Amino acid sequence: MSQLVVGIDIGTTKVCTIVGEVREDDIYVVGVGIEPSRGMKKGVVTDIAALTTAISASAHKAERSSGFDIRRAFVSVAGNHTASLNSRGAVGLAGNRGVRSEDMDKAIDAARAIAIAHNREVLHVIPRSYAIDSQEHVRNPIGMHGFRLEVEVHIITVSSTCIANLEAGVQAAGIYPDRFILNPLAAGDAVLTDVEREMGVVVIDIGGGTTDLGIFIEGTVWHSSVIVVGGDMITNDITHWMHVPFDVAETVKIQHGHAVEKAVDPLETFLVQPFGEGMPTEVRRSDLAMVIEARIAEIFELVQTEIKRSGYDGLLRAGAVITGGGAQLPGIGEIASEVLGCPVRIAKPERLTGMADVLRAPAFSTSVGLLRLGLQMDSARELLMNGHGLPTARIGGLLTGFFRRLLPDDER
Repeated sequence: MSQLVVGIDIGTTKVCTIVGEVREDDIYVVGVGIEPSRGMKKGVVTDIAALTTAISASAHKAERSSGFDIRRAFVSVAGNHTASLNSRGAVGLAGNRGVRSEDMDKAIDAARAIAIAHNREVLHVIPRSYAIDSQEHVRNPIGMHGFRLEVEVHIITVSSTCIANLEAGVQAAGIYPDRFILNPLAAGDAVLTDVEREMGVVVIDIGGGTTDLGIFIEGTVWHSSVIVVGGDMITNDITHWMHVPFDVAETVKIQHGHAVEKAVDPLETFLVQPFGEGMPTEVRRSDLAMVIEARIAEIFELVQTEIKRSGYDGLLRAGAVITGGGAQLPGIGEIASEVLGCPVRIAKPERLTGMADVLRAPAFSTSVGLLRLGLQMDSARELLMNGHGLPTARIGGLLTGFFRRLLPDDER
């Protein structure tokens, strides 16, 4: 059954509001609103009033194009205030009976009962795998017999103050945030194939202020993190090198940038107007590429360090999938493959119809992923709230049902 949902991707560079009808085979986009972001830096709110203005402008554009009155939305979250860890929980099965959904819920409740700092809260609790007695790596334990059910979960936490400030900015725009969703989870939902998720892959979402990572293995997320370096760092390098305003440097990066110096004709030049009243300066494009290549290589070195820190670097048989606005830079895949030492694919959202032309670019992967992922998460939350009475809609909750859709049909 199709449903009309709204997603708001709030980044350092842009705020993108999408109104779409989530269908089984595609997402039918009925409205889009894109506005330059204000009041956000590296995934953290710096000015609530400015952020509210940007969100309102983006939402109004989406309302005008769709004719839909936006009052609720799924909202993206990033920033270095996010953290993740893995935990295990267990529950006894009376009478060696088959596992029921309530047993899975209780096991996840036990895994979720971890000690976290008073200024942090749980955003998502995502089951990785189950075990029944001595049988490990069970995907779907429903109906299986045993005496003890264990679950391993991936828990994502956020700063309570950071999420409260983001929530305040959204609500001040007259929109209730149904759910906050971590960026790499949304981006992964939009661009990864089932085979990639199964074989082991890292999705790398390069935004303006942050680079978000999600490691997917055996159909679900095993590790997530946010690195506070993004495309804006490249633009800042250009401003210092060329002595130009930030917006000029951003235009130069988009129009003339390349991530591989040797791939650029050394004789190719362009003009740029630096600060001051002098004449425009002629710049060699290969020199620009040299500046960009150094920063891109550094970003992927940080990514590689984080992948190794996770301990799953040897399990990524499908390599890396790069998306986000930074993925649009020519030559970035070549540098990524060289630094990471694995296959690399540049990805953009697929299976879009309707008013979707502007969204068929890597910069909108998180924006698109919010719709289907948020809807699936909400369905899981509603089931759990019936039995557990979870206190707030903004907490991601226990997703016992959501990631089962990643299983092969014969295992669901």
